[in-house]
Amino acid sequence: MFRHSIRTFATSARRMDIVPVAGSKHINPQLIAISKAQGIAKGLSDAVGNTPLIRLNRLSEETGCEVLGKAEFMNPGGSVKDRAALFLVRDAENKGLLRPGGTVVEGTAGNTGIGLAHVCRSLGYQLVIYMPDTQSQGKIDLLRLLGAEVYPVPAVAFDNPQNYNHQAKRHAETLDNAVWTDQFDNTANRRAHLLSTGPEIWHQTNGKVNAFTCATGTGGTLAGVTHYLKDVSEGQVKCFLADPPGSVLHSYFSSGGKLIDRSGSSITEGIGQGRITDNLKGEVGVIDGSLHISDEKSIEMVYRCLDEEGLYLGASSALNVVAAKEVAEKLGKGNTVVTILCDGAYRYAERLFSRKWLEEKKLFSAVPERLHKYIVLP
Repeated sequence: MFRHSIRTFATSARRMDIVPVAGSKHINPQLIAISKAQGIAKGLSDAVGNTPLIRLNRLSEETGCEVLGKAEFMNPGGSVKDRAALFLVRDAENKGLLRPGGTVVEGTAGNTGIGLAHVCRSLGYQLVIYMPDTQSQGKIDLLRLLGAEVYPVPAVAFDNPQNYNHQAKRHAETLDNAVWTDQFDNTANRRAHLLSTGPEIWHQTNGKVNAFTCATGTGGTLAGVTHYLKDVSEGQVKCFLADPPGSVLHSYFSSGGKLIDRSGSSITEGIGQGRITDNLKGEVGVIDGSLHISDEKSIEMVYRCLDEEGLYLGASSALNVVAAKEVAEKLGKGNTVVTILCDGAYRYAERLFSRKWLEEKKLFSAVPERLHKYIVLP
């Protein structure tokens, strides 16, 4: 039995390029290099970022390209929004707007609030969240569990004074030593990706990335990564917006800056927009193109990524993967295309894998029959 175990380990070790001999000099050199670079995180906030790039093997084989996903679900708070949350808080500190023991206030319907909750607990700040009352009780409960004071308010348009963002701003103004972080129009959001996500992608690919694509809500990830990659590559990297139904951004970028009224809706959360945020202003001449991704394609990719790659992704991440596939097909074989795997499916499972919900949204038929085995909820 013991000798059999040794043989099994030796076989597995060879597959992983590891020599099964005691001593650190025989461990995979890449593992050692990564471990030394990471070192010890000085608290949760120091652990944000430096996420892996994962090769999406099936899509890479299908397209003849290297299709890579930035695993942002591996951030401490579980999403790409941890980066923005940290930079928004640090920006307020650096400007003297937030002092020890102060309060952070934000309007958010999703992952930014969760990221802020983790960051604020780590750094010793109080957190107040305003959010539309259309959000699930589970999301409200999670924010409260993480120590946030949560105010669900009626969901109204941004130009309505009772919009949750405006209420958050007014709340912050009533407090001493408090800041409204204003994720949509505070360009510290964009800077988070200009100074971290973009450089990580460039160096992880050894500067061999040809294209980048992702969806956007606040505009921070798309704008920040695009500006870094465009600058470092002297304009060689192509960058594309991916947009869900119900958003004005696809038409805005494809028309060269013409803004139309918002119509329709999408199952995706945290992406799409009805206005141009300060994080996105001026990007019309920078972004190389845009793709409109249907909910049907996003749902199919949720199930494909789970079945083919073992990746348990939310619909927004799946939309990004669809966009990466389409950009790869557009550019042709031999290119390297990177996208953002913004979060996992954990917060959306009760819908994405529910037969009743899929049927209500008329999306059941979008799931290939061979993948119906993953529809495990009623």
